[in-house]
Amino acid sequence: MGGFTLDDILATRKPRDSWWTVFMVDPLACRLALLVANHTSVTPNGLTRLSMVIGFASAAAFAEGMLVAGAALFYLSFTVDCMDGKIARLKGTGTPFGLWLDYVGDRVRVVCCAFGWGFGEYTRTGDTDVVLAAIGVVVLDLFRYINGPQLKRVKDATRALLEARLDGQYVLAESVLRSRPRTELGQAAAEFGQVGADDGAAVVDLQKAFHARFPWYDRFRVFLVRHRVRTHVVSGIEFHAAVFVVGPLFGAKALVPVSVVAGALLLAFEMSLVYRVWLAARQVPRTAAEKQKILV
Repeated sequence: MGGFTLDDILATRKPRDSWWTVFMVDPLACRLALLVANHTSVTPNGLTRLSMVIGFASAAAFAEGMLVAGAALFYLSFTVDCMDGKIARLKGTGTPFGLWLDYVGDRVRVVCCAFGWGFGEYTRTGDTDVVLAAIGVVVLDLFRYINGPQLKRVKDATRALLEARLDGQYVLAESVLRSRPRTELGQAAAEFGQVGADDGAAVVDLQKAFHARFPWYDRFRVFLVRHRVRTHVVSGIEFHAAVFVVGPLFGAKALVPVSVVAGALLLAFEMSLVYRVWLAARQVPRTAAEKQKILV
């Protein structure tokens, strides 16, 4: 039904993604997406619905104590979930409603699977810790997806305030890095200055305080970018993988400790994002003299 190649599928991958997706899921998801694209007429929304059905099956397996089967089904559900965006970008068949379906489907899968193994293990052992762990997983997952949009609002407000105070005569360092993602900031700013010096715009780094505290971060970012991995090393995706794939594979006794460790890491990385946004908001200059503090 189609003449797509694996290279066509690979071109639809996100420029940067979670390390779990890049190394553990995409190698399989891309090849399955190629089969779907060439031999079926399944739509991206159809794949999302299939992912949800497999997710329900995973939750049922967890509830029945079949932890390895539940882990395998969760992995398969997420793999199918990774295919819908690739098919949408490849064939141009994505829909606005698909964005909602994909987001809500992810949340429903997490809630069902968490309470599947939480209450399933409780009915077999009477251990209340697994119930508390399941509730904690759901709360942290919701916090992650509430925190993200709120941080974006703060970033947008910070940029708007910066533009008002500098009269638009600047370019954000993140914008420069977006066009040169594999280059360290100092070199990228110098290259930008050579190309864009005519308009007089200076490169402004709202993360200058953060970079001063963590000088190794920019090299670490470049290393990850070269492997197509985003800098948020423990995101919701890695959290889900630990709780619903890795933990169950080690048995019922691993569910609570793995969830606690994964939850702590997720919370730590979320707080690091809050910290960076807070530092950036404090960097907005109030006077012309303060502007010099954030120039690259």
